[in-house]
Amino acid sequence: MGNSALKAHLETAQKTGVFQLTGKGLTEFPEDLQKLASNLRTIDLSNNKIELLPPLIGKFSFLKSLALNNNKLTTLPEELCKLKKLETLHLNGNHLRQLPAAFGQLSALKTLSLSGNQLRTVPTQLSGLRHLDVVDLSKNQIQNVPDTVGELQAIELNLNQNQISQISVQISHCPRLKVLRLEENCLELSMLPQSILSDSQISLLAVEGNLFEIKKLRELEGYDKYMERFTATKKKFA
Repeated sequence: MGNSALKAHLETAQKTGVFQLTGKGLTEFPEDLQKLASNLRTIDLSNNKIELLPPLIGKFSFLKSLALNNNKLTTLPEELCKLKKLETLHLNGNHLRQLPAAFGQLSALKTLSLSGNQLRTVPTQLSGLRHLDVVDLSKNQIQNVPDTVGELQAIELNLNQNQISQISVQISHCPRLKVLRLEENCLELSMLPQSILSDSQISLLAVEGNLFEIKKLRELEGYDKYMERFTATKKKFA
C-alpha cells in the first residue's frame, strides 16, 4: 500500500472522524494517524498483520470505537487504558493471553469482543467496568470462571467454545446479567451452580454441547423459576 493511498485515507478520516483500512496486509499501526488524534472517533484496522499496538494509541482521547480483529496482537499497551471515551473494542482473532492491568479504567466501555484469543481465565479487570453491556470471550482457553465474575455489570456474557469445567456460584450475583452462553465447554451438570436457575437475573442460559444431556437440566431445582424469567423475556421481545 503506497503513501498516496494512505494520504487519501487520512484526508477522508480528517473529514469524517472514521479511519478504516482493513485487509491491506499492514504490519504496523500507521504512525501518521496520530496527526488526527483529536479528530478520530472510529479506527478499524481489522484483517491485517499488525503485531503491536504502539503506546501512541493513548493519544486518541476522543476515540469511541476501535477494531483490530484478525491481526497478530499478543499484548496490549497500558496506554490503551487512557481512552476514557472508548465504547466499543473489537479484538477477535488475535493471540492475546491477558489484558493490561489498568484495563478497568476504560470507564465508557460498553462492548468488548475478545473471541478467538488465548485467554485462560475471565479477566478480573472487567469487574470494574460499570457500563459494560456485552462481553464476548468465546473461543478462548478459559477453564474456570472466578469469584470476581460476581461484580461483572454485563447484560450478556458469551463463554462458548472454551474449556470451562468450573464456574463460581458468584455468577448468579451479577446485577444485570440476562444472557449467559456456555455452549461447547467441559461442564458436568453438578458443576453448574443451581443458583443460576433459582436465584439470578439470567433469562437465557445456553449450555448445549457440554458433558450432560440438556433434558437433565430440567430436573434441577430452580428450573421452573428460570423458565418463568425465560418466558417473560420472550414475551417482551415477541
